[in-house]
Amino acid sequence: MKLGIVGLPNVGKSTLFNSLTKAGAESANYPFCTIDPNVGVVAVPDERLDKLAALYDSDKITPAVIEFVDIAGLVKGASKGEGLGNQFLSNIREVDAIVHVVRCFEDTNVIHVDGNVNPMRDIETINFELIFSDIEILERRIAKTSKGARNDKALAKELELLNKIKTHLEEGRLAKSFEPADEDELELLNSYNLLTYKPVIFAANVAESDLADDGASNEHVREVREFASKEGFEVFVISAQIEQEISELDDDDKAMFLEELGLSESGLDKLIKASYKLLGLISYLTSGKQETRAWTIKNGTKAPGAAGKIHSDFERGFIRAEVVNYQDLLDCGSYSAAKDKGLVRLEGKEYVVKDGDVILFRFNV
Repeated sequence: MKLGIVGLPNVGKSTLFNSLTKAGAESANYPFCTIDPNVGVVAVPDERLDKLAALYDSDKITPAVIEFVDIAGLVKGASKGEGLGNQFLSNIREVDAIVHVVRCFEDTNVIHVDGNVNPMRDIETINFELIFSDIEILERRIAKTSKGARNDKALAKELELLNKIKTHLEEGRLAKSFEPADEDELELLNSYNLLTYKPVIFAANVAESDLADDGASNEHVREVREFASKEGFEVFVISAQIEQEISELDDDDKAMFLEELGLSESGLDKLIKASYKLLGLISYLTSGKQETRAWTIKNGTKAPGAAGKIHSDFERGFIRAEVVNYQDLLDCGSYSAAKDKGLVRLEGKEYVVKDGDVILFRFNV
């Protein structure tokens, strides 16, 4: 899973990225200090792994991971190449979802590219650049499809769809709000890889004083939440500066610091969980002496597809899956005890894997 962190210059993108990955991306008080996208891999917090590893005395723990890409600040005109914009937009096209950092704090020491803090204007600026970039993609596709549409019914149908989506975008609406007429249109829409069709989480970057009430008293945050609810996007409140401080602490100090702030978990933990939810992902688990590991799959994946995550041979030669619920396994204290109580199930090819399933695959190639 790859998430792109985007936003205008100086909204806290690189500070957030640093706290996520501790990768030390350059963070400076001027636009475009991050010209090449910085990439960092972050472990998905999962306390189940530690408990399973203790049960099996595992030599190694391998968590699921998310890849974060810090993409340089976009500005008005990015779709036309302003501020190296085309390069940045192509970087966004490669991610699965967008984390859009929006500045919701006032600070005279941190310049704003447009002179003052106005998150709705900032969101509109980014969205229009993404829309313009998508229109350009569609225009190229329309030109290509038009050539064969006269003699090909399928291409003629696609051309009609392309024009409908283009009109939708020209009205200032995101591709995410376009409603395909049928499964064929949905499949085509997915294949275009449009920027404005990608899932979005807004990270409302606030001052420390706004963290305690989760931004409820911050007018900027309220505006962002109202907009996001209309578009079907997620919002979470974060102080990138505080998160960076948290990321430099060890686990004990981190827990104390969060308690002092009145928080149960860091904003970054919330972001990672929200990202999983946004993309419809779950984790199943495997455990043994050698390794305890989380495997990321789409919610709704059947057993053979889940097995294929480990190795293609597992999917090709799938026989059955031995499945036990994570909590049942822990409660029983061992795999054999869970088996004796009838809690280990034998599942076939049609079984839909659930989050927290501990699975042993049987296969033959």
